[in-house]
Amino acid sequence: MLLHFKELGEGKPLVILHGLFGTSDNWQTHAKKLSEYYRVILVDQRNHGHSPWSEDFTYEYLADDLEELIIHLGIDKFTLIGHSMGGKTAMYYAQKYPTRLEKMVVVDIGIKQYPMHHNEIIQGIKSLDLSTIASRSEAEKAMLPFVDSYGVRQFLLKNLYWIEKGKMAWRMNVAILEREMDAILAPIPKIEVWTPTLFIRGALSNYILDEDWEEIEEIFPDATLETIENAGHWVHSEQSEDFIEHVLGFIIR
Repeated sequence: MLLHFKELGEGKPLVILHGLFGTSDNWQTHAKKLSEYYRVILVDQRNHGHSPWSEDFTYEYLADDLEELIIHLGIDKFTLIGHSMGGKTAMYYAQKYPTRLEKMVVVDIGIKQYPMHHNEIIQGIKSLDLSTIASRSEAEKAMLPFVDSYGVRQFLLKNLYWIEKGKMAWRMNVAILEREMDAILAPIPKIEVWTPTLFIRGALSNYILDEDWEEIEEIFPDATLETIENAGHWVHSEQSEDFIEHVLGFIIR
């Protein structure tokens, strides 16, 4: 599947993968800064953003989608950044196509099995009757009983668009993402990868715990971990300057 993508800047290629329920647009601000140093390629993963929808949704498919895009763009080697689900896609890609990557940055996701923790978000999304919703403000109000975080509501509602006058639709394939949630939360295969890798976590997030690090290093022996204070799971948006500083400090050297 050829994915939708955007390019900014010139130089060595740097590919960025968004997380679950996200789009490439979530990374526009970061891409502008990084494009001062790199050819930045922002990607919509399948069933997200402007990329095609599919009944098939596993990390193997997501990794193969990325490889198809890399071939399409004529890229040999590149650096890869992935947040959350995009971080898992990146790790799968590194396992399947190890010679492609110069370096990799995995943002606030580990290699372990995660428990289901998206129930409220799924309920909030499904609670919207898009045949009657006339604005994003109405959609936010309807979602409020299920998703109490203003930031998360705004993040999700960026997926709404006008499919025609008076009718809104989701850019994400909600039905398939809900159906494949077990696969999305599944652990990474135990295949060793020697790509130099930076794991970045938010100090307020519980996605990468101290006790997870030993097992991560077994699969990624050439890995380092950085913790950004006063940040949760969306560490790149909550502490953008610190995040960019850590990323550039790792990938430029």
